[in-house]
Amino acid sequence: MLGPLLFLSLLSVVAPGPPPSGGCRRCCDHLEPPEGTRDRSGRFSHVPEVRTYINMTILKDKGDRGDRGTPGKVGMDGPPGARGPLGSKGSKGQAGAPGDPCKVQHSAFSVGRRKSLHSLETYQALIFDTVFVNMDEHFNMFEGKFICQIPGIYFFNVNIHTWNFKETYLHIMLNEAEKAIIYAQPSDRSIMQSQSVMLELGLKDEVWVRLYKRERENAIYSDDVDVYITFNGYL
Repeated sequence: MLGPLLFLSLLSVVAPGPPPSGGCRRCCDHLEPPEGTRDRSGRFSHVPEVRTYINMTILKDKGDRGDRGTPGKVGMDGPPGARGPLGSKGSKGQAGAPGDPCKVQHSAFSVGRRKSLHSLETYQALIFDTVFVNMDEHFNMFEGKFICQIPGIYFFNVNIHTWNFKETYLHIMLNEAEKAIIYAQPSDRSIMQSQSVMLELGLKDEVWVRLYKRERENAIYSDDVDVYITFNGYL
């Protein structure tokens, strides 16, 4: 269909040239001689000018969509965006499986003393001679001190028996610091006294019991038959 339309368009733009100038005009002068022929004067007649014209409107039909091109390279990361709003709180998760009981660490001791002790000119550490519990030898029997091998929070307890008509004055010590006192005023009757404390210990911290020096006359009672003095602690 494009051929006939193009041919008609070409015909529409062919126009006759101007009439010959000068000379006589005859009734048949409007008739053009064949192209390229000579007139009576021996001159070639006018050759019409042919101009090519293409009607572009017939070429504007939309074609099919082409294939998608290959994607370009990934560009550089942009700057981080603003922090978004806080989300709602999630639901509580399920409880995990129980841990391995073999991995739980333990530390505990319980010791006693069967001998009485009187104050001297200097402070005295209570030395114990009876062992009830001493896990992994964390309690040093020669120095009368518990030496921490597992950092954590420990519970300690001291029980003593007072001496008739004498004052009882001791401290539970953490390293060289006094943490809790065990005290009883002089009395005509001996009684049992007890003190407990919880302490947070680091590695190699020492906990022990100290008898006050002689400027305050004091003593604790015990004998070879029964254990009146005990010192206990555990993680």
